[in-house]
Amino acid sequence: MDKDGVPDDQDLCPLLPGTLAWHGCPVPDADHDGINDEHDSCPTIPGVGRYNGCPVPDRDGDGVNDEEDRCPDSAGTVANHGCPENKEIRKETREKINYIARNILFTTASDHLMDSSYLALDVLAALMKDHPEWHLTIEGHTDNQGKADKNLLLSKQRATAVRDYLVKKGIPENQLTAGGLGQEHPIADNNTAAGRATNRRVELKLSQETQ
Repeated sequence: MDKDGVPDDQDLCPLLPGTLAWHGCPVPDADHDGINDEHDSCPTIPGVGRYNGCPVPDRDGDGVNDEEDRCPDSAGTVANHGCPENKEIRKETREKINYIARNILFTTASDHLMDSSYLALDVLAALMKDHPEWHLTIEGHTDNQGKADKNLLLSKQRATAVRDYLVKKGIPENQLTAGGLGQEHPIADNNTAAGRATNRRVELKLSQETQ
């Protein structure tokens, strides 16, 4: 009757085309997701074809699937796109970041990182990986020796060097912003060698991702 090749006297679903394996009935789709049970890796849970009938994964278990979760390895909220809700970054965390910044050093008049900087930067990269909800702004600064326009360019290059190193360590570019402020914001006396050395610095500023 349904022309599925199964004789009507043996067809349990004579009005619906089916298969011999299912006695003339269609292959079941227990979870009604449009993927029949023979091809469904999760036959009792509605899913999607690209995951073989299983739901889109949610590996941090926060209710936001990995395809829509901006922080797929950190449990968050739907309102914050799967990232943890914004909380004040702890004082000790900021102090640690400031300590790291003081240990990021460059060769004189260059944006080349000194070898001693890499340990601090590796610690910073590890922290950023553990907190995908963080955003890091990298600010380059110089002393007042030389021309202001060249110092501005150098400060930008140094901030960019830090950003590029972190990207190489696996930190997404959208977690990082790099910029230079040149010689305009000294924190020590530029009339002394020690003060100028202090002013040749990179500052690291953390914020929470809110997009």
